[in-house]
Amino acid sequence: MSNQPPRPAPPLSKLRRLGSTVYLSGELGFDADGAIPDGIEAQTHACLQNIARTLATEGLSLSDVVSTSCILTDPDDFAAFNAVYASYFPEPRPVRTTYAAGLMIAAKLEITAIAEG
Repeated sequence: MSNQPPRPAPPLSKLRRLGSTVYLSGELGFDADGAIPDGIEAQTHACLQNIARTLATEGLSLSDVVSTSCILTDPDDFAAFNAVYASYFPEPRPVRTTYAAGLMIAAKLEITAIAEG
């Protein structure tokens, strides 16, 4: 158990709807216990499952996603990330921007999405 105080929640909305367009804040790969699993594959699965759950609150699914922006902390994870990502998005896939950058938390990736529906 850590002696550190819990992190304050960031000042943001997890989801915003404007007409038929739904905007999702960046999602990390937290598992059901609130932990970040080891490895890019496990984090990608968890991240996309979290996005799917958030979309479901608006009656949407991953098939409604039209655009994603993906941040990877390690460019060497790109191929493994792509393999998992592709399994969640059949054709036609969302448009996507992917880049490498640091994150504010010790995670391997963050994904934000825009859905229509």
